[in-house]
Amino acid sequence: MTGSALSIERPGSRDDAPLRVAVVGAGGWGAQHARMITERVDTELVGIVGRTPDRTEARAAEYGTRAYTSIARMLETEHPDLVTVSLPNEEHFAPTLELLRAGVPLLVEKPLVFDLAEADQLLEAAGDIFFGINFNHRYAEPVQRARAAVQAGELGELVFATWRFGGEANRGPSPHANLIETQCHGFDTLEHLCGPIVSVAAQMTTMTYGAFSTVAIALEFASGAVGTMLGSYDSSYAYPDTQRVELNGTAGRAVIHDTVRALTLQSVGDETERVWRPGYFDDEARSFERTADRHLDAVLAALRAGSPPPIPASAGRRALELAHAVIRSHETGARVPTTPAAP
Repeated sequence: MTGSALSIERPGSRDDAPLRVAVVGAGGWGAQHARMITERVDTELVGIVGRTPDRTEARAAEYGTRAYTSIARMLETEHPDLVTVSLPNEEHFAPTLELLRAGVPLLVEKPLVFDLAEADQLLEAAGDIFFGINFNHRYAEPVQRARAAVQAGELGELVFATWRFGGEANRGPSPHANLIETQCHGFDTLEHLCGPIVSVAAQMTTMTYGAFSTVAIALEFASGAVGTMLGSYDSSYAYPDTQRVELNGTAGRAVIHDTVRALTLQSVGDETERVWRPGYFDDEARSFERTADRHLDAVLAALRAGSPPPIPASAGRRALELAHAVIRSHETGARVPTTPAAP
């Protein structure tokens, strides 16, 4: 998408009839969904569904659309072409199931759910319905460039990878909120860059407020490479490099800084780094929120083409499967296999 400060045209193609899109969720990240849809020329925001009437009315008024407190009423009235779902992390299951049973195409926020049986129920209910999940880290410019470098052989054979991601706590009912709702991005991004994870071994701590707020995980990839993940709710998003991904191969190294801030590439034995950073007018590429806009570009293109979503909801189920393997590893003190199902 064109999103720099010099861009005059709004995102999307004027040649396409606008798709009718509704948002379920009137919270903080739901506002990003509403923004993404209303900023485009090829989508129309036809409704926002929320639980609190006053808050939902205010959000709908802000974005010039209609407010609903009933999913069924919204579907009956608006007949959307796509619904996006952005709800509190542990309250995804029932609304998502209702939407799937109604047969509406969906783009849902992570995590898919917290329970594997619920994840399987959602995927079974979906059948052939368009059902995507917003693992928007994949659409950050440094992540895309790092993946291209890996695929081009610039790093040689990957030997190890690291993911570190920590900030202030986003507390929830589950003692594993950090692992399931935040570090799911790590599982998805590392498999996107490095291939399947085939085993995990974990350590966790509850030293700050009783939940497993910091986790350390050793990884084994199908390729033979190894990796580590360190995920924390005991850190701060104010710290530089609060998120850092390193891919180290036989021929070079790639480092992603804070998802969107920078990518550094370096060859073995060469003290010179090649650095990508967003340019002066490239505001879109330096914004984490705009990674979701990039994903929405791909989602809408796939929906119009009758193709599967670029990141299917099964990727959310896979991240949850890996998280539950980590939990078992911590509980048993043993390494746990996580071989993915054959495609």
